[in-house]
Amino acid sequence: MGASTGKRRLVTEDLSLVDDSECTILHADMDAFFAAVELRRRPELVGLPMMVASTAGRGVVLSATYEARAHGIRSAMPVATARSMFPQIIIVEPDHRAYSEASARIMEIFSTVTPLVEALSVDEAFLDVGGMRRIAGSPGAIAAKLRSRISSELGLTCTIGVAATKFMAKLGSGLAKPDGLLVIPPASVLSVLHPLGVESLWGVGPKTAQTLRKIGLRTVGDIAQLDKASLVSVVGVAGAEKLHELAWGRDPRSVSERPPESSMSADETFSSDINDRDELVREFLRLSDKLARRVRATGQRAKTIAVRVRFSDFTTVTRSLTLAAPTDLSRDIHAAAVLLFDKLGTGHRTLRLVGVRLEQLVAATEVTQQLAFGDEKSAGWRQAEQVADEVTARFGAGAVRPASLMRPHYPGLRGGPNRRITSVDTQS
Repeated sequence: MGASTGKRRLVTEDLSLVDDSECTILHADMDAFFAAVELRRRPELVGLPMMVASTAGRGVVLSATYEARAHGIRSAMPVATARSMFPQIIIVEPDHRAYSEASARIMEIFSTVTPLVEALSVDEAFLDVGGMRRIAGSPGAIAAKLRSRISSELGLTCTIGVAATKFMAKLGSGLAKPDGLLVIPPASVLSVLHPLGVESLWGVGPKTAQTLRKIGLRTVGDIAQLDKASLVSVVGVAGAEKLHELAWGRDPRSVSERPPESSMSADETFSSDINDRDELVREFLRLSDKLARRVRATGQRAKTIAVRVRFSDFTTVTRSLTLAAPTDLSRDIHAAAVLLFDKLGTGHRTLRLVGVRLEQLVAATEVTQQLAFGDEKSAGWRQAEQVADEVTARFGAGAVRPASLMRPHYPGLRGGPNRRITSVDTQS
Protein backbone atom coordinates (compact mmCIF):
# COMPACT_ATOMS: atom_id res chain seq x y z
CA MET A 1 0.00 0.00 0.00
CA GLY A 2 2.96 2.31 0.24
CA ALA A 3 2.08 2.94 3.87
CA SER A 4 3.97 3.13 7.10
CA THR A 5 2.73 2.16 10.51
CA GLY A 6 3.51 3.29 14.00
CA LYS A 7 2.13 2.19 17.34
CA ARG A 8 -1.26 3.75 16.67
CA ARG A 9 -1.04 5.21 13.19
CA LEU A 10 -1.18 4.03 9.58
CA VAL A 11 -0.60 6.50 6.75
CA THR A 12 0.02 6.48 3.01
CA GLU A 13 3.32 8.21 2.36
CA ASP A 14 3.63 7.78 -1.41
CA LEU A 15 0.39 8.05 -3.38
CA SER A 16 2.12 6.81 -6.53
CA LEU A 17 2.47 3.37 -4.95
CA VAL A 18 -1.25 2.76 -4.44
CA ASP A 19 -4.03 2.07 -6.93
CA ASP A 20 -6.82 4.41 -5.82
CA SER A 21 -8.88 4.10 -9.01
CA GLU A 22 -11.79 2.53 -7.12
CA CYS A 23 -11.39 4.60 -3.95
CA THR A 24 -14.04 7.19 -4.70
CA ILE A 25 -15.12 7.95 -1.11
CA LEU A 26 -13.28 10.27 1.26
CA HIS A 27 -13.93 10.57 4.98
CA ALA A 28 -12.54 13.89 6.18
CA ASP A 29 -12.30 14.39 9.93
CA MET A 30 -10.84 17.46 11.62
CA ASP A 31 -8.24 16.81 14.32
CA ALA A 32 -9.25 17.77 17.88
CA PHE A 33 -11.50 20.35 16.26
CA PHE A 34 -12.58 22.60 19.13
CA ALA A 35 -9.11 22.53 20.66
CA ALA A 36 -7.53 23.26 17.27
CA VAL A 37 -9.74 26.32 16.77
CA GLU A 38 -8.63 27.62 20.15
CA LEU A 39 -4.94 26.97 19.38
CA ARG A 40 -5.30 28.88 16.14
CA ARG A 41 -6.04 32.07 18.03
CA ARG A 42 -3.92 31.24 21.07
CA PRO A 43 -0.66 29.96 19.55
CA GLU A 44 1.12 30.25 22.91
CA LEU A 45 -0.75 27.08 23.92
CA VAL A 46 0.51 24.98 21.00
CA GLY A 47 2.30 21.89 22.27
CA LEU A 48 0.78 22.14 25.74
CA PRO A 49 -1.80 19.85 27.39
CA MET A 50 -5.06 21.78 26.95
CA MET A 51 -8.74 20.95 26.94
CA VAL A 52 -11.88 22.83 25.95
CA ALA A 53 -14.43 22.59 28.73
CA SER A 54 -16.78 24.64 30.83
CA THR A 55 -15.68 24.99 34.44
CA ALA A 56 -19.17 25.95 35.57
CA GLY A 57 -21.13 23.21 37.27
CA ARG A 58 -20.49 19.61 36.33
CA GLY A 59 -18.84 20.28 32.99
CA VAL A 60 -17.37 17.72 30.62
CA VAL A 61 -14.39 17.84 28.28
CA LEU A 62 -15.52 18.84 24.80
CA SER A 63 -12.13 18.51 23.11
CA ALA A 64 -8.54 17.92 24.14
CA THR A 65 -5.20 18.41 22.44
CA TYR A 66 -3.16 15.33 21.69
CA GLU A 67 -0.71 16.41 24.41
CA ALA A 68 -3.60 16.25 26.88
CA ARG A 69 -4.69 12.88 25.53
CA ALA A 70 -1.24 11.55 26.33
CA HIS A 71 -2.21 12.05 29.98
CA GLY A 72 -5.41 10.02 29.52
CA ILE A 73 -7.78 12.95 29.04
CA ARG A 74 -10.60 12.25 26.62
CA SER A 75 -13.67 14.00 25.25
CA ALA A 76 -16.86 13.69 27.36
CA MET A 77 -14.81 13.00 30.48
CA PRO A 78 -15.99 14.96 33.54
CA VAL A 79 -13.82 18.03 34.11
CA ALA A 80 -13.26 16.97 37.70
CA THR A 81 -11.88 13.64 36.53
CA ALA A 82 -9.60 15.29 33.98
CA ARG A 83 -8.24 17.66 36.61
CA SER A 84 -7.56 14.83 39.01
CA MET A 85 -5.68 12.93 36.31
CA PHE A 86 -3.55 15.94 35.35
CA PRO A 87 -3.89 18.97 37.66
CA GLN A 88 -1.70 21.13 35.38
CA ILE A 89 -4.10 20.83 32.46
CA ILE A 90 -4.93 24.15 30.78
CA ILE A 91 -8.67 24.75 30.47
CA VAL A 92 -10.19 26.98 27.80
CA GLU A 93 -13.87 27.91 27.98
CA PRO A 94 -15.79 26.88 24.82
CA ASP A 95 -16.70 29.40 22.14
CA HIS A 96 -19.40 27.74 20.08
CA ARG A 97 -19.80 30.68 17.74
CA ALA A 98 -16.14 30.34 16.71
CA TYR A 99 -16.58 26.60 16.17
CA SER A 100 -19.71 27.14 14.06
CA GLU A 101 -17.94 29.71 11.91
CA ALA A 102 -14.96 27.39 11.40
CA SER A 103 -17.30 24.51 10.58
CA ALA A 104 -19.09 26.61 7.97
CA ARG A 105 -15.78 27.41 6.27
CA ILE A 106 -14.77 23.75 6.32
CA MET A 107 -18.02 22.61 4.74
CA GLU A 108 -17.71 25.39 2.17
CA ILE A 109 -14.30 24.06 1.15
CA PHE A 110 -15.65 20.52 0.99
CA SER A 111 -18.43 21.67 -1.34
CA THR A 112 -15.91 23.18 -3.75
CA VAL A 113 -14.31 19.76 -4.16
CA THR A 114 -17.50 17.86 -5.00
CA PRO A 115 -21.25 18.49 -4.82
CA LEU A 116 -21.69 15.13 -3.08
CA VAL A 117 -20.92 15.99 0.54
CA GLU A 118 -22.60 14.19 3.45
CA ALA A 119 -21.90 16.08 6.67
CA LEU A 120 -21.87 13.84 9.72
CA SER A 121 -21.19 16.53 12.32
CA VAL A 122 -19.64 19.98 12.58
CA ASP A 123 -16.18 18.61 11.85
CA GLU A 124 -16.47 15.55 9.62
CA ALA A 125 -18.04 14.52 6.35
CA PHE A 126 -18.05 11.96 3.57
CA LEU A 127 -17.20 13.18 0.07
CA ASP A 128 -17.84 11.26 -3.15
CA VAL A 129 -15.17 12.22 -5.69
CA GLY A 130 -15.96 9.52 -8.23
CA GLY A 131 -16.75 11.98 -11.01
CA MET A 132 -13.89 14.38 -10.33
CA ARG A 133 -10.87 12.54 -11.76
CA ARG A 134 -10.64 14.49 -15.03
CA ILE A 135 -11.15 17.80 -13.25
CA ALA A 136 -9.20 17.37 -10.01
CA GLY A 137 -7.11 14.21 -10.37
CA SER A 138 -7.11 10.89 -8.54
CA PRO A 139 -8.95 10.43 -5.21
CA GLY A 140 -5.67 10.33 -3.32
CA ALA A 141 -4.46 13.52 -4.97
CA ILE A 142 -7.78 15.22 -4.24
CA ALA A 143 -7.49 14.25 -0.57
CA ALA A 144 -3.92 15.55 -0.37
CA LYS A 145 -4.92 18.87 -1.95
CA LEU A 146 -7.90 19.15 0.37
CA ARG A 147 -5.74 18.66 3.46
CA SER A 148 -3.26 21.22 2.18
CA ARG A 149 -5.99 23.74 1.46
CA ILE A 150 -7.59 23.40 4.90
CA SER A 151 -4.20 23.87 6.50
CA SER A 152 -3.24 26.93 4.46
CA GLU A 153 -6.63 28.67 4.45
CA LEU A 154 -7.91 27.80 7.92
CA GLY A 155 -4.81 26.96 9.91
CA LEU A 156 -6.33 23.61 10.94
CA THR A 157 -5.37 19.99 10.32
CA CYS A 158 -7.59 17.36 8.80
CA THR A 159 -7.18 13.59 8.57
CA ILE A 160 -8.65 11.82 5.53
CA GLY A 161 -9.39 8.19 4.81
CA VAL A 162 -9.80 7.21 1.14
CA ALA A 163 -11.49 3.95 0.16
CA ALA A 164 -14.18 2.34 -1.98
CA THR A 165 -16.75 2.22 0.85
CA LYS A 166 -17.92 4.51 3.60
CA PHE A 167 -16.93 2.06 6.31
CA MET A 168 -13.37 1.64 5.12
CA ALA A 169 -12.93 5.38 4.47
CA LYS A 170 -14.02 6.22 8.01
CA LEU A 171 -11.87 3.43 9.40
CA GLY A 172 -8.95 4.80 7.39
CA SER A 173 -9.27 8.28 8.84
CA GLY A 174 -9.29 6.80 12.31
CA LEU A 175 -6.12 4.81 11.65
CA ALA A 176 -4.32 7.82 10.15
CA LYS A 177 -4.99 10.30 12.97
CA PRO A 178 -3.76 12.83 13.66
CA ASP A 179 -2.99 14.89 10.56
CA GLY A 180 -2.67 11.95 8.21
CA LEU A 181 -3.88 10.48 4.92
CA LEU A 182 -4.58 6.81 4.34
CA VAL A 183 -5.67 5.24 1.05
CA ILE A 184 -7.08 1.71 1.31
CA PRO A 185 -7.54 0.10 -2.13
CA PRO A 186 -9.95 -2.86 -2.34
CA ALA A 187 -7.00 -5.27 -2.69
CA SER A 188 -5.67 -4.13 0.69
CA VAL A 189 -8.94 -4.03 2.64
CA LEU A 190 -8.62 -7.40 4.36
CA SER A 191 -4.94 -7.02 5.23
CA VAL A 192 -5.78 -3.74 6.98
CA LEU A 193 -9.10 -4.75 8.48
CA HIS A 194 -8.70 -8.31 9.74
CA PRO A 195 -5.87 -7.75 12.27
CA LEU A 196 -7.84 -4.98 14.01
CA GLY A 197 -9.76 -5.53 17.24
CA VAL A 198 -13.48 -6.29 17.06
CA GLU A 199 -14.26 -2.82 18.44
CA SER A 200 -13.12 -1.39 15.09
CA LEU A 201 -16.42 -2.48 13.53
CA TRP A 202 -19.31 -0.03 13.48
CA GLY A 203 -21.89 -0.99 16.08
CA VAL A 204 -19.48 -2.84 18.37
CA GLY A 205 -19.34 -0.97 21.64
CA PRO A 206 -17.51 -1.94 24.84
CA LYS A 207 -20.20 -4.38 26.01
CA THR A 208 -20.53 -6.15 22.66
CA ALA A 209 -16.74 -6.28 22.31
CA GLN A 210 -16.48 -7.88 25.74
CA THR A 211 -19.13 -10.44 24.83
CA LEU A 212 -17.34 -11.30 21.59
CA ARG A 213 -14.00 -11.68 23.34
CA LYS A 214 -15.52 -14.05 25.88
CA ILE A 215 -16.24 -16.50 23.06
CA GLY A 216 -12.80 -16.09 21.55
CA LEU A 217 -13.52 -13.44 18.93
CA ARG A 218 -10.79 -10.84 19.38
CA THR A 219 -10.10 -9.55 15.88
CA VAL A 220 -12.21 -8.60 12.89
CA GLY A 221 -10.67 -11.57 11.11
CA ASP A 222 -12.06 -13.88 13.80
CA ILE A 223 -15.58 -12.58 13.09
CA ALA A 224 -15.08 -12.92 9.33
CA GLN A 225 -14.15 -16.59 9.67
CA LEU A 226 -17.03 -17.43 12.03
CA ASP A 227 -20.17 -18.86 10.44
CA LYS A 228 -23.21 -16.62 10.62
CA ALA A 229 -25.27 -19.09 12.64
CA SER A 230 -22.78 -18.94 15.51
CA LEU A 231 -22.67 -15.16 15.32
CA VAL A 232 -26.48 -14.95 15.41
CA SER A 233 -26.49 -16.66 18.81
CA VAL A 234 -24.35 -13.83 20.17
CA VAL A 235 -25.64 -10.62 18.53
CA GLY A 236 -28.93 -11.62 16.91
CA VAL A 237 -29.91 -11.99 13.26
CA ALA A 238 -29.67 -8.33 12.21
CA GLY A 239 -26.46 -7.77 14.16
CA ALA A 240 -24.83 -10.89 12.77
CA GLU A 241 -25.61 -9.93 9.17
CA LYS A 242 -24.23 -6.43 9.67
CA LEU A 243 -21.04 -7.52 11.44
CA HIS A 244 -20.35 -10.29 8.94
CA GLU A 245 -20.59 -7.89 6.00
CA LEU A 246 -18.43 -5.25 7.67
CA ALA A 247 -15.87 -7.88 8.68
CA TRP A 248 -15.33 -8.50 4.97
CA GLY A 249 -15.18 -4.78 4.25
CA ARG A 250 -18.54 -4.72 2.49
CA ASP A 251 -20.70 -1.62 2.83
CA PRO A 252 -23.23 -0.77 0.08
CA ARG A 253 -24.16 2.69 1.35
CA SER A 254 -23.50 5.63 -0.93
CA VAL A 255 -22.65 9.21 -0.06
CA SER A 256 -25.89 11.17 -0.04
CA GLU A 257 -26.46 14.88 0.17
CA ARG A 258 -28.77 15.95 2.94
CA PRO A 259 -31.10 18.61 1.53
CA PRO A 260 -32.49 21.17 3.97
CA GLU A 261 -35.61 19.86 5.69
CA SER A 262 -38.78 21.95 5.55
CA SER A 263 -40.37 20.35 8.60
CA MET A 264 -39.82 17.65 11.18
CA SER A 265 -42.00 15.99 13.79
CA ALA A 266 -41.98 13.52 16.66
CA ASP A 267 -44.98 11.62 18.06
CA GLU A 268 -45.63 9.35 21.01
CA THR A 269 -48.43 6.78 20.99
CA PHE A 270 -49.35 5.52 24.44
CA SER A 271 -50.39 1.91 24.96
CA SER A 272 -52.80 3.05 27.69
CA ASP A 273 -54.73 6.30 27.31
CA ILE A 274 -53.84 9.06 29.79
CA ASN A 275 -55.08 12.49 30.88
CA ASP A 276 -52.53 13.42 33.55
CA ARG A 277 -51.40 16.92 32.56
CA ASP A 278 -48.06 16.73 34.39
CA GLU A 279 -47.10 13.57 32.54
CA LEU A 280 -48.25 15.01 29.23
CA VAL A 281 -46.22 18.18 29.81
CA ARG A 282 -43.16 16.01 30.48
CA GLU A 283 -43.82 14.06 27.30
CA PHE A 284 -44.00 17.30 25.34
CA LEU A 285 -40.63 18.19 26.89
CA ARG A 286 -39.08 14.92 25.74
CA LEU A 287 -40.38 15.37 22.21
CA SER A 288 -39.30 19.03 22.16
CA ASP A 289 -35.81 18.13 23.35
CA LYS A 290 -35.51 15.47 20.64
CA LEU A 291 -36.62 17.84 17.90
CA ALA A 292 -34.42 20.68 19.15
CA ARG A 293 -31.35 18.44 18.89
CA ARG A 294 -32.40 17.38 15.40
CA VAL A 295 -33.03 20.89 14.09
CA ARG A 296 -29.73 22.16 15.53
CA ALA A 297 -27.93 19.29 13.81
CA THR A 298 -29.30 20.48 10.46
CA GLY A 299 -28.23 24.08 11.13
CA GLN A 300 -31.83 25.31 11.03
CA ARG A 301 -34.43 26.99 13.23
CA ALA A 302 -38.20 26.71 13.33
CA LYS A 303 -40.58 29.60 12.80
CA THR A 304 -43.77 27.65 13.56
CA ILE A 305 -44.50 25.10 16.30
CA ALA A 306 -47.45 22.73 16.02
CA VAL A 307 -48.92 20.11 18.34
CA ARG A 308 -51.10 17.15 17.50
CA VAL A 309 -53.25 15.19 19.95
CA ARG A 310 -55.36 12.11 19.33
CA PHE A 311 -58.13 11.29 21.77
CA SER A 312 -59.22 7.82 22.85
CA ASP A 313 -62.05 7.94 20.28
CA PHE A 314 -59.37 8.52 17.56
CA THR A 315 -60.41 12.13 17.01
CA THR A 316 -57.26 14.08 16.05
CA VAL A 317 -56.75 17.81 16.58
CA THR A 318 -53.79 19.95 15.43
CA ARG A 319 -52.91 23.48 16.48
CA SER A 320 -49.97 25.69 15.50
CA LEU A 321 -48.27 28.88 16.64
CA THR A 322 -45.94 31.16 14.67
CA LEU A 323 -43.12 32.62 16.77
CA ALA A 324 -41.81 36.15 16.69
CA ALA A 325 -38.38 34.76 15.80
CA PRO A 326 -37.25 31.27 14.68
CA THR A 327 -35.80 29.05 17.41
CA ASP A 328 -33.76 25.90 17.90
CA LEU A 329 -34.05 25.81 21.69
CA SER A 330 -35.95 22.98 23.38
CA ARG A 331 -37.30 25.31 26.08
CA ASP A 332 -38.89 27.59 23.45
CA ILE A 333 -40.37 24.66 21.54
CA HIS A 334 -41.66 23.11 24.76
CA ALA A 335 -43.20 26.39 25.98
CA ALA A 336 -45.06 26.83 22.69
CA ALA A 337 -46.21 23.20 22.69
CA VAL A 338 -47.60 23.42 26.24
CA LEU A 339 -49.32 26.73 25.45
CA LEU A 340 -51.01 25.18 22.42
CA PHE A 341 -51.98 22.09 24.40
CA ASP A 342 -53.53 24.12 27.21
CA LYS A 343 -55.54 26.14 24.70
CA LEU A 344 -57.09 22.93 23.40
CA GLY A 345 -58.93 22.53 26.69
CA THR A 346 -58.95 18.73 26.64
CA GLY A 347 -60.61 18.60 30.05
CA HIS A 348 -61.06 15.06 31.33
CA ARG A 349 -60.78 13.44 27.90
CA THR A 350 -58.04 10.82 27.67
CA LEU A 351 -55.34 10.89 25.01
CA ARG A 352 -53.71 8.08 23.06
CA LEU A 353 -51.15 10.18 21.14
CA VAL A 354 -49.35 13.51 21.36
CA GLY A 355 -46.93 15.02 18.87
CA VAL A 356 -44.85 18.09 18.20
CA ARG A 357 -43.99 19.43 14.77
CA LEU A 358 -41.50 22.08 13.64
CA GLU A 359 -42.49 23.97 10.49
CA GLN A 360 -41.17 26.84 8.36
CA LEU A 361 -37.57 25.81 8.97
CA VAL A 362 -34.95 28.36 7.98
CA ALA A 363 -31.16 28.28 8.01
CA ALA A 364 -29.80 29.46 11.36
CA THR A 365 -27.33 31.67 9.50
CA GLU A 366 -30.23 33.57 7.95
CA VAL A 367 -31.87 34.38 11.27
CA THR A 368 -31.40 37.93 12.49
CA GLN A 369 -32.74 39.01 15.85
CA GLN A 370 -32.99 42.37 17.52
CA LEU A 371 -31.10 42.58 20.80
CA ALA A 372 -33.49 42.72 23.70
CA PHE A 373 -33.58 42.36 27.46
CA GLY A 374 -32.97 38.74 28.38
CA ASP A 375 -30.94 37.87 25.27
CA GLU A 376 -28.00 36.88 27.44
CA LYS A 377 -30.21 34.25 29.09
CA SER A 378 -31.17 32.81 25.69
CA ALA A 379 -27.51 32.77 24.70
CA GLY A 380 -26.74 30.82 27.86
CA TRP A 381 -29.47 28.29 27.11
CA ARG A 382 -28.23 27.87 23.56
CA GLN A 383 -24.68 27.28 24.77
CA ALA A 384 -25.90 24.74 27.33
CA GLU A 385 -27.92 22.87 24.71
CA GLN A 386 -25.00 22.92 22.25
CA VAL A 387 -22.77 21.39 24.92
CA ALA A 388 -25.42 18.72 25.47
CA ASP A 389 -25.45 18.08 21.70
CA GLU A 390 -21.71 17.36 21.77
CA VAL A 391 -22.10 14.85 24.60
CA THR A 392 -25.11 13.26 22.91
CA ALA A 393 -23.20 12.92 19.62
CA ARG A 394 -20.50 10.93 21.39
CA PHE A 395 -22.52 8.86 23.88
CA GLY A 396 -26.04 8.64 22.53
CA ALA A 397 -29.39 10.34 23.16
CA GLY A 398 -29.65 9.15 26.76
CA ALA A 399 -26.37 10.66 27.91
CA VAL A 400 -27.82 14.11 28.65
CA ARG A 401 -31.47 14.97 29.21
CA PRO A 402 -33.61 17.50 31.08
CA ALA A 403 -33.67 16.76 34.81
CA SER A 404 -37.46 16.38 34.87
CA LEU A 405 -37.16 13.46 32.46
CA MET A 406 -35.01 11.50 34.92
CA ARG A 407 -37.99 10.75 37.16
CA PRO A 408 -39.98 7.49 36.72
CA HIS A 409 -42.42 7.78 33.87
CA TYR A 410 -46.10 7.07 33.66
CA PRO A 411 -46.43 3.38 32.66
CA GLY A 412 -47.79 4.29 29.23
CA LEU A 413 -44.83 6.54 28.42
CA ARG A 414 -41.33 5.93 27.14
CA GLY A 415 -39.50 3.50 29.39
CA GLY A 416 -42.66 2.03 30.90
CA PRO A 417 -43.79 -1.54 30.23
CA ASN A 418 -46.74 -0.43 28.08
CA ARG A 419 -44.89 1.87 25.71
CA ARG A 420 -46.00 1.42 22.11
CA ILE A 421 -44.37 3.56 19.43
CA THR A 422 -42.24 6.67 19.21
CA SER A 423 -41.78 8.07 15.72
CA VAL A 424 -39.66 10.83 14.26
CA ASP A 425 -40.48 12.13 10.82
CA THR A 426 -38.73 14.64 8.57
CA GLN A 427 -39.85 16.08 5.28
CA SER A 428 -37.93 18.07 2.70
